[in-house]
Amino acid sequence: MNDEERHEQGTRVRRGVLGDAHVDRAVANATDLTAPFQDFITRYAWGDVWARDGLDRRTRSIVTLATLTALRAENEIAMHVRGAITNGLTPAEITEVLLHTAVYAGVPAANAAFAIAQHTLAEMDVPEAQPRGEA
Repeated sequence: MNDEERHEQGTRVRRGVLGDAHVDRAVANATDLTAPFQDFITRYAWGDVWARDGLDRRTRSIVTLATLTALRAENEIAMHVRGAITNGLTPAEITEVLLHTAVYAGVPAANAAFAIAQHTLAEMDVPEAQPRGEA
């Protein structure tokens, strides 16, 4: 597969996981400084790795959320929480991923990820992210 085909495949996968609005925004906001990076992640992250057959997208979302949490890559977590929902994870499964990650990556990292996930899922009107009210 050549670079152009990889970019096209990466764009399809990226749009499938993150949605057209996100990808359109990223492309529209690209500058001379950031355009090479946008091309790079589209071709390699999305066109090579996410497009592989070895893991399904759901599993890739689990691995991605755990890794981003462990790395404290908090600017990327909300985007991948949305992607995880798109890829079929439930809010309960996202909770399990973050709890499991807390054991190995640390409570502060998971605490930050939970806050981001909570905010993101509430924005998406996911019922599990809404306040329980008084009991």
